[in-house]
Amino acid sequence: MSDEAYDASLDVLRRLDPKSITKNLSNICRLQPELASDLLASIDTPLKTLHCSKSGKPFLCCDYNRDGDSYRSPFINKYINELNGSIIIDDEDAPKPSDHLRELELFANDSFDIYRDLYYEGGISSVYLWDKEEGNSSIDGKIGFDGVVLLKKTVDESSSWDSIHVFEIENLNSNFSIYRLTSTIILDLSNSKIDSTYLSGNLTRQTEKEIQFKDSASHVANIGSLIEDVETQMRNMLQEVYFGKTTDILTDIRSLDALSQRNEDRAKQENLIQKFENL
Repeated sequence: MSDEAYDASLDVLRRLDPKSITKNLSNICRLQPELASDLLASIDTPLKTLHCSKSGKPFLCCDYNRDGDSYRSPFINKYINELNGSIIIDDEDAPKPSDHLRELELFANDSFDIYRDLYYEGGISSVYLWDKEEGNSSIDGKIGFDGVVLLKKTVDESSSWDSIHVFEIENLNSNFSIYRLTSTIILDLSNSKIDSTYLSGNLTRQTEKEIQFKDSASHVANIGSLIEDVETQMRNMLQEVYFGKTTDILTDIRSLDALSQRNEDRAKQENLIQKFENL
């Protein structure tokens, strides 16, 4: 892979319309197929939703629960085809968590479903866990595990909030673990019924913290607390950057004064500045 081509692709995506990030990323991957895997792993796109017919519940899709054109449902631990929505029966070779981690995954989905209801008052949440490469997650939690927490809220099919929290747990000893969290929030606000104005973008932050744990289930509580703190901070940052700056811009370009009055005030200012310069 050419580092120059990879950096140039990222640079182009930063300058293109964030509302069309999925389309733009797909086009760049078609132009540079050798960069596709690295770009897909580096660029976050709005989350897709599939419906699990067996459980009757929707779930969120990302690269971490994907296998080809299918996505693993956290409810039934089976892969759902994106095109026809059918359950794939022959999926023995598809990646799945170990038995112990699967139980923990179900517990995590129930826990974050409560978090979603309290903070988002709607939307969809999905949690996916996977074993580390050095071995399966043991019952006593000596090895640790990795995972992702997905949250999505859509309003009027035109505005959406996507939260993607990828975490890594490294156990230092039987009492403490290091939690590494990479959080991305993708915000898209638009109202096509009124005008064509919209606000889109994303924000990514990384957090690392050492926290005490008792067992595998306590990892879920620790990750939940960490995500709660990070989302609160990022929500405040988005409020300041997105809405604060937008308000300032609209205030600067919009005036209730008559144009003649504004021209008169500007002439007075220029005259005053010229007098100061002549001193």
